[in-house]
Amino acid sequence: MSSRVIDQIDRRILNELQADGRMTNQDLSDRVGLSPSPCLRRLRQLESDGVIFRYVALVDPITAGLPVTAFIRVRLDRQDDRNLALFEDTVAGFPEVMECYMMTGDSDYQLRVMFESLGAFEDFLRQKLTRIPGVSQVTTSFALRPVVYKTSLPL
Repeated sequence: MSSRVIDQIDRRILNELQADGRMTNQDLSDRVGLSPSPCLRRLRQLESDGVIFRYVALVDPITAGLPVTAFIRVRLDRQDDRNLALFEDTVAGFPEVMECYMMTGDSDYQLRVMFESLGAFEDFLRQKLTRIPGVSQVTTSFALRPVVYKTSLPL
């Protein structure tokens, strides 16, 4: 990523795209107060610099059949580079894992994982997560309902 400073126009472009990533360049340029050519040039530069690194569709998990959200805290028996890399590479390949963070405190990692049922969670726990070498402790909390869910960064 470039060390280029993100100015106010870039921030307006980013905020508009975070609200609607499918808008046309003409609509974007109208909203940020630029003509289309400079707006597109700035957008391409934000993409080239890695500030914008992909475009996605947000899918409603319940409608898509994934109503169970679990937050799983994992402790490893050793935190050496080999065990950390093995755990990270393995969970990155699990489609159920939506997010994984290395943590400070009582656990080494926290995962946000989504399932179609509690049975699917149990299968994931027994057949995948606890079979990763080095996993010594797993603690799970289930989300009852989302209260705040944002996808836009506060720019």
